[in-house]
Amino acid sequence: MRPVVALVGRPNVGKSTLFNRLTRSRDAIVHDVPGVTRDRHYGEGRAGGRSFIAIDTGGLEPGAAEGIFFEMARQAEQAIAEADAVIFVVDARSGVASADREIAARLRKLKSRLWLAVNKTEGMPADSATAEFHELGLGAPAAISAAHGEGVRELMEAVLADFPEEREEEEKDPGHPRVAVVGRPNVGKSTLVNALVGEERVIAFDKPGTTRDPIEVPFERAGRRYTLIDTAGLRRRGKTGEGAEFFSIVKALQAIEAANVAVLMLDAPEGVTEQDAHVAGYVLERGRAVVIAVNKWDAAGKEARERMKSELAWKLGFLGFADSHLISAKEGKGLAGLMRSVDAAYAAAMARLSTPKVTRALIAAVERQAPPKTGLVRPKLRYAHQGGINPPRIIIHGNALDRVPDSYKRYLEGFFRHAFKLAGTPMRIEFRTGRNPYAKKKA
Repeated sequence: MRPVVALVGRPNVGKSTLFNRLTRSRDAIVHDVPGVTRDRHYGEGRAGGRSFIAIDTGGLEPGAAEGIFFEMARQAEQAIAEADAVIFVVDARSGVASADREIAARLRKLKSRLWLAVNKTEGMPADSATAEFHELGLGAPAAISAAHGEGVRELMEAVLADFPEEREEEEKDPGHPRVAVVGRPNVGKSTLVNALVGEERVIAFDKPGTTRDPIEVPFERAGRRYTLIDTAGLRRRGKTGEGAEFFSIVKALQAIEAANVAVLMLDAPEGVTEQDAHVAGYVLERGRAVVIAVNKWDAAGKEARERMKSELAWKLGFLGFADSHLISAKEGKGLAGLMRSVDAAYAAAMARLSTPKVTRALIAAVERQAPPKTGLVRPKLRYAHQGGINPPRIIIHGNALDRVPDSYKRYLEGFFRHAFKLAGTPMRIEFRTGRNPYAKKKA
């Protein structure tokens, strides 16, 4: 499993800037006003060839008892509970604040690995920039500049050094489908797992301190073996007597990593939420096959059903290749069709395509619709072959392929998907332009 690294600290110390640096993105909004980041934000980080899951959080305000800053602090505490390592970010320009001392006192009680990053040290000697932060009692502070990248690589090498090296994923058929059941709390994930297995195999709640790893449940159906990966939500800590559970996106991400197929469960009466769309986007990003299960359909009224159909097309339109099923996990309705789609999605994700067939399909696609010209040059697509599975990856060779527009790439994805009946799985199209033998002779 990839380690999970949470970035915490008081508002406006540069957590989102560091998050964008680690994930090489602009996903987190950066603004010179405290309190811009309110919810937890997740991204795939890389450092020196190592990958991890990064969590950006809103500012911790220890004294906040209510309002938006209280909610932001609650989100940050949830991120800390999910994390394997925590980076406490402080501001070298403003020095040690009273809030830093309070946050440090709380962090020292954690069992997670803890690192102190002194941000905004550009143009300052490292020793003088970090000197006063030793009083926080969190070990040797690391001087960094998230905006300029100074010291970030060294910090992350130290953070990730205690975690085992990530093994290269093997692109081979493991023998049977590994199916992750993901979704928000109370959408029926554990109920679905129990219904498929035929017994109450998964408990529907987590006790504090229980392992956060996904639960693997092997079972057989119609003579075929499967491994189901259930992801129950984390309970809200410190709230006895309150049944509401928080949605742990980290659990869903780790389950998706370990699976071939993801069953994305939605709640028909509630519709498609931002959290649903976030997990769906990660499924697509990781290239996993997916089947959508709209649960509690029997409990949804006419208006809710119409809204759900609309939101499937609108909010989850990027999963248009995936089959959707209207089910009731509690009543056991619609499960046979759901599992048929799981089998089909798995077969598509693991499909082996011969080079002659892929090349013939490419030629047919070009004959039907040639790539558009850019200026006087028209890209030439010569031949193609399969470059991997889970998801299927098609590598196309030719000339001037860097000029192929994204719209034509989407056309090719659709053509290959139809030609080889690859329902339920995303695809990857890669272009490789041939070397020009006359390029060095031009002078």
